[in-house]
Amino acid sequence: MKYETLHGIQVPKIGFGTWRIGGEGTADPTQDEKSLQALRSALELGYTHFDTAEYYAHGHSEELLAEAVRDSKIPRESLMITSKVLPDHLRYDAVLKACEGSLRRLKMDYVDLYLIHWPNRLIKLEETFKALNQLVREGKVKHVGVSNFNLKDLKKSMDLCETPLLTDQVPYSLPQNKYVKNGVVDYCKHNDILLTAYTPVKFRNLNVNPTLRLIAEVHGVTSFQIALAWLTNQPRVITIPMSFDAQHQKENLEAADIQLTAEENAILNQLYLR
Repeated sequence: MKYETLHGIQVPKIGFGTWRIGGEGTADPTQDEKSLQALRSALELGYTHFDTAEYYAHGHSEELLAEAVRDSKIPRESLMITSKVLPDHLRYDAVLKACEGSLRRLKMDYVDLYLIHWPNRLIKLEETFKALNQLVREGKVKHVGVSNFNLKDLKKSMDLCETPLLTDQVPYSLPQNKYVKNGVVDYCKHNDILLTAYTPVKFRNLNVNPTLRLIAEVHGVTSFQIALAWLTNQPRVITIPMSFDAQHQKENLEAADIQLTAEENAILNQLYLR
């Protein structure tokens, strides 16, 4: 596994996203066994970074992650746990309460990374970061980040955060280049901020694209792995794919070790430009 090292920590290039674990916007108990099985297999395979949020399954995703971690007997300090606060909870007291709720559901004393899930134009970032900085001082949050932030808000967040801002988590994949065009990807790469790519392989024709398939055949891997490797070959970029299937989880994890050539990267960079 490759890592990004910054601000004194090592972050795996490939983590495990938990959207749809335990449900989507609301809890769905019928998915519990399937979800727990997915989490347990990910832990057994060696995933150490798990990304969740209070929004995911209305907090139930955090509860299931807690159960899987407890059952794994893996030491808490060996894991990196990320959670996120809803945009409706960005006032000072609400942030503190939301974090307490996440910690209670996770059955943990702290989260390694706590993100603003989406910006809220009705609440000033100054108020939100006052609470986030307080959580860091109390030891309930180790590192702070943001999600779905444009360049202007990202820069402002850096100024307001008392500790180095760790990440901006955004949708980023071969065809999804919004955050390339708006300058966020380049800014993160040059300012020691992790760009966490979500939905990295969720796009049409991935598995049948002839260029992707050709590069995959050369490396003896799948098109999905090449799409992930394109991300992990970039400095300061990590990604958090999710799969319920243990074999796909294994392939996703192994994608970080695929070394693309400069020519392959150049081809992939141009593949979906429009």
